[in-house]
Amino acid sequence: MILGFVEVSHESAALAEAEAISAAEALGGRGVSAGLPIPGLVAVEVPYVAALAELGGRLALARRCLTALPTPDGPVEACRREGASGGSAAFRRIGRPSGGDRDEEVLDCGRAFKSTGGAIDLERPSRRFWLARGTDGHRFLLQEIAAVDRRAASRRRMPLLPFRRPISLPPRLARAAVNLARVTPADRVLDPFLGTGALLAEAGLLGSRLYGIDRDPDMVRGALQNLTYLGVAADELVVGDARSVDFADSGQTFQAIVTDPPYGRSSSTGGEASAELTERVLERWCQRLEPEGRMVVIVPAGGRPLDLPGTLRFRIPVRVHRSLTREFRVYEHAGVKRSSSPRS
Repeated sequence: MILGFVEVSHESAALAEAEAISAAEALGGRGVSAGLPIPGLVAVEVPYVAALAELGGRLALARRCLTALPTPDGPVEACRREGASGGSAAFRRIGRPSGGDRDEEVLDCGRAFKSTGGAIDLERPSRRFWLARGTDGHRFLLQEIAAVDRRAASRRRMPLLPFRRPISLPPRLARAAVNLARVTPADRVLDPFLGTGALLAEAGLLGSRLYGIDRDPDMVRGALQNLTYLGVAADELVVGDARSVDFADSGQTFQAIVTDPPYGRSSSTGGEASAELTERVLERWCQRLEPEGRMVVIVPAGGRPLDLPGTLRFRIPVRVHRSLTREFRVYEHAGVKRSSSPRS
C-alpha cells in the first residue's frame, strides 16, 4: 500500500475528512489514523500511486493529493536530491498557496533544488512540492500527485443547469455524499427522492448506473434534462410513490442508496410528515441494498431521530446556508434484516 495525504478544504472539516477516507476505501484503500498528524492533511493508504491521482479526480471538499518524500536529513537536502533529476518545480507551504517569497524554508528549498540542476517555475512546473510541519515539529516535504479541479463543481451549480429549483444540494456537497457511499464505476445507485437529480449526477460522473424515483413528473423530466446536460445517462427514472412504485426489474438490487429527502410537510411528500415518509421509503428500499452497500441520507439537523435499519457509521452536521444545517448520515449493513433497528 502507498501512503498518501489529502489536503482538505475548510468548508466542513469533518465532512471533508470522511469524504477523503471513504473515497480512498472505494479505491481499495483506507484511512490512516496512526503516525504523525499534519494539520490540514488526512492520511490515507491506496493500492498504487496512480490511485492518488484517481482520488484527486473524485474529491470535492479537498485541494490536492500528495505523497511524502523521504527527509532523513531535512526538506532542504531532499530538495537538493530532487533537483539532480532536472525538470522544473514550484515550492509552497501547506495552508499557504501563495506568499512563498516570505517563507525562508520555502526559499531555501527552491535554492537547493536549483543548485543541483533543477529550475523554478511558479506557473507551469513539471512538479509541485509542499512543505508541512507535523504537530510534533517534524518537517515534511510532499510532492503533489493531483490537484482537485474545484472549478468543475462550480460549473454544475443549479443556476447554470437547464432545470432549476430554488433549493438543491450544491454539487460539492452532493459529490461528498456520493463519495461517502463509496460508489465505484458500474455500481447501481438509487435515489428514491430524485428531485433535480443532483446526487445521481455526481454518481453518474463517477461511472455509476443510476436509478431514481420521484412522485412529481415535472421533477423527473427536469432531472433527466440536467443529467443529459451533464453528459450522464440514467438506467431508469420512475414517476411514482417510492413507497409502492418499482422498476422494470422488481428484483433489482443496489450497491448504494444516496438521497436528500424532502423536509417539512408539503405536497412533495403527499401531506405526510417528512421524517415518517423517509423512514417508510428507506425501510422498503434498503432491503434491496447489497450487503456491503451503504445508505447515505441527508436530513435537517435537529429533527427527530430516524428509525432506520443498519449501523450508523457517520453523523456529520454541515451548514448549507446561513440558517440551514443539514446532517449527513451514513448507514452500513442496512440491507441486512434485523430483529430490531437501532435509533439514530
